[in-house]
Amino acid sequence: MSVTLGQPVPDFTAQATSDTTVKLSELKGRKVVLFFYPKDNTPGCTSEGQAFRDHYSQFQESDTLVFGVSKDGIKAHENFRAKHEFPFELISDKDETLCKLFDVIKLKQMYGKEYMGIERSTFLIDSNGVLQHEWRKVRIKGHVEDVLQAAQMVDTQTQTDSSDNSNEEE
Repeated sequence: MSVTLGQPVPDFTAQATSDTTVKLSELKGRKVVLFFYPKDNTPGCTSEGQAFRDHYSQFQESDTLVFGVSKDGIKAHENFRAKHEFPFELISDKDETLCKLFDVIKLKQMYGKEYMGIERSTFLIDSNGVLQHEWRKVRIKGHVEDVLQAAQMVDTQTQTDSSDNSNEEE
């Protein structure tokens, strides 16, 4: 089973940094960004994490929680997070539960070798737990700005939907 745009994301529980357990059902009422990345402390993953860090206050203003996800362990995540002063938690998905749910494990190639690994991907879940946006095969430049804009638009769309409904009742 994997996630589908416009559908509720199945509840999940995952271990994260700061001795945190992330349970999707407990985050209802807030938007959630999950960005999947291949490995801690690699150049691309560091750049992506730093971009989310640099825009973090804007995500907070938009009532959006941000979580990075990779297969690295908690200790590696804690070091990566501290080194780059990430204000958000990093989820350890060693058993690939979330990776499989979001279908981000793909055949990749490096130096002529093929292997299965995380394809850089980001998902935006609205405050009702519904998957609103997905970005796959992410290129880092400008990506976080696109995600932030989508998170802000989900706010606007929700407010528009609410006012449309209130007009119908009048």
